[in-house]
Amino acid sequence: MSVAHIPGIEEAAVTESAFSAGAVAAAVAAGSLEVVDLTAPLTERTPILQLPEPFANTVPFSLREISRYDERGPAWYWNDIVTGEHVGTHFDAPVHWATGRGGEDVSQVAPSRLVAPAVVLDASGHAADDPGFLLESDHVREWEKRHGPLPDGGWLLYRTGWDARSDDAGAFLNGGVWPGISTGCARWLAEETPILGIGVETVGTDAGAAHGFDPPFPCHSHFLGAGKYGLTQLRNLDRLPARGAVLVAAPLPIVGGSGSPCRVLALVDR
Repeated sequence: MSVAHIPGIEEAAVTESAFSAGAVAAAVAAGSLEVVDLTAPLTERTPILQLPEPFANTVPFSLREISRYDERGPAWYWNDIVTGEHVGTHFDAPVHWATGRGGEDVSQVAPSRLVAPAVVLDASGHAADDPGFLLESDHVREWEKRHGPLPDGGWLLYRTGWDARSDDAGAFLNGGVWPGISTGCARWLAEETPILGIGVETVGTDAGAAHGFDPPFPCHSHFLGAGKYGLTQLRNLDRLPARGAVLVAAPLPIVGGSGSPCRVLALVDR
């Protein structure tokens, strides 16, 4: 990011370097560089994926109080947290899926890949008409005609409007019906485009019906198998431009972890 392209920065803030951390900080403080939180709050009511028997499921998020300014600890409040790696807004690492076996765990993802450009493909109109809507490669190519190519080493954020349901687990999980990406499109995006990952508003990167696809759960299968990543349960994608945002995805570096709840922020030049 060049400070020359950040409005509101005083000329004195521009150094000989094309990048100035101080200039970026000043732009954030001035509001000309907006920080948009794409993360859903994490509570015991956060919707989680429910797999049918005989498959095992993750535990929901919860806090277990250790002390709260009392005899257990008179001057401090703190908790143990109980959660799964794939609860709420979270990051999928390649090792999460059988096709990525032997790939990176979440602690091995290079920090430089956690800060990347992002584009937003808005299919919320389609999903409003059809909750099981599937994105096809032709939809993406049409988007590229209007907005330019997918970002090399960046994120494709797939907006469906599903985040409006995220405070109601029943509406969010919707009996197993939510929008996603077709098998062919998932394969094409993972294997033939330069993006590093896919981000969605739904409970997982795949459609609700993806257990019946060939292969099942094609976003997981193709993206993680290609050494790419997934982000799920994002919010506020409607506040981002079609292109031009920078995404910061910050999972916990869990050694051996297949993923992690994470804070996802977007930097938007206003």
